[in-house]
Amino acid sequence: MGKWWIVIVRDGIYYAAALTAAGALIAYLGGVWLASPLWVLALFCLYFFRDPEREIPPGPVAVSPADGKVVAVVGEASGAQRLSVFLNIFDVHVNRTPIAGTIAKVEYREGRFLVASRAEASGQNEQNVVTVEGDSTTVVFKQIAGLIARRIVCYKKPGDRVEAGERIGLIKFGSRVDVLFGAEWEITVRPGMRVSAGSTVIARRRSGDAHGT
Repeated sequence: MGKWWIVIVRDGIYYAAALTAAGALIAYLGGVWLASPLWVLALFCLYFFRDPEREIPPGPVAVSPADGKVVAVVGEASGAQRLSVFLNIFDVHVNRTPIAGTIAKVEYREGRFLVASRAEASGQNEQNVVTVEGDSTTVVFKQIAGLIARRIVCYKKPGDRVEAGERIGLIKFGSRVDVLFGAEWEITVRPGMRVSAGSTVIARRRSGDAHGT
């Protein structure tokens, strides 16, 4: 028999508990109807902070670091290929590392809170930039805040070893994740596609690469 439960991120449990308690107080003082919006929000927090298990695909591939919709696949001035995923408030917001390796750098950058689906958000919004080095390749991904996202969480620090698809943090409420690949990677998704963190292959090592076979 398969698992029927879904793990909830601890933050979501705290928010839901606080909203439920506040609703109970309001229900006691003013009635159930006045309290019901808080209880609805409590249920939404449990839904928003869900953290389902994912099956990680094997092989020389990179997996999506986030659930959401691919909004851009473009070349950067640096020569890197950038893939951008937009997360709405109904997507799972737990982020995962695209590849296995070692966390080489975690850099927080202050910025604006533009709508995360806009191209300008990649460079101008508040973000956390994580660099992973593994198997003769380097992949950079950015946890980018959105219009209402005001907190970026990263569980990892430089020197930590991670497996492909391992949980590394989350962004609270609507947001964006960018992934930067070198020439040794071939991106396999296109704008408009839906992807799932940890389980959707977004890039493969090119067959001519010595470590991609």
